[in-house]
Amino acid sequence: MKNTIKVERAKKNWTQEDLARQIGISRQSVNSIETGKFVPSTVLALKMSKVFGVNVELIFQLDEQDW
Repeated sequence: MKNTIKVERAKKNWTQEDLARQIGISRQSVNSIETGKFVPSTVLALKMSKVFGVNVELIFQLDEQDW
């Protein structure tokens, strides 16, 4: 799964720690999600969507191999 978390963070000038605080997880978890090592739960993906103010589909996209 691809994601645009780093891009969305940059738009808000947030660090991984800033985002982690906003959604109630660790900075390490944000890093794992951002680098594609961990796929977030639906609830966590929706929290990110809300704090960024965008649709969840803008942040997370399936790769062809995910089909």
